[in-house]
Amino acid sequence: MMRLERDSGRLYGIMLMLAAVVLLVDQLTKFWAVSTLSGSERVEVLPPLIHFRLLYNAGAAFSMGTGVTWVFALAAAAAVVGILYTARRLASTGWALVLGALLGGAVSHLGDRLFREPGFARGHVVDFIDYGPFVGNVADIALTLGCVVMVLLSVRGVPLAKTPAPREEPA
Repeated sequence: MMRLERDSGRLYGIMLMLAAVVLLVDQLTKFWAVSTLSGSERVEVLPPLIHFRLLYNAGAAFSMGTGVTWVFALAAAAAVVGILYTARRLASTGWALVLGALLGGAVSHLGDRLFREPGFARGHVVDFIDYGPFVGNVADIALTLGCVVMVLLSVRGVPLAKTPAPREEPA
């Protein structure tokens, strides 16, 4: 039982460290984009595939739901709480990495929703990596990769959480 808690604690720490890295890199790159790019500027990075272009997204993917930004703030908060709760008994490094990527992306987007203009729980997410039909950010990349690996781990049957061994009842 003690080993189970120690292993889960180590994996939880890995998850939190990756989440912190995703959050930090996402917010630093958004700071760079806001301070460097202008609204109409399009900077070639890997033409014709990737450009930098500054956008403020009030909605979800594909700018859907722009009038209900507060709903996305609540959804991000729920995702953060759900990930932190679910990860208490992590069973594998793969799941720790998946949940770390998802947690980092969700926390970063939640921060944008809560603290960016136009106001609390209505803030717009900074997007700047233009992939042609899509424009996103580092958190979006982490969320997408996390979801892809989550599906792969699920298909392979890798358990998310360890279950404690059943306790024997005294006779």
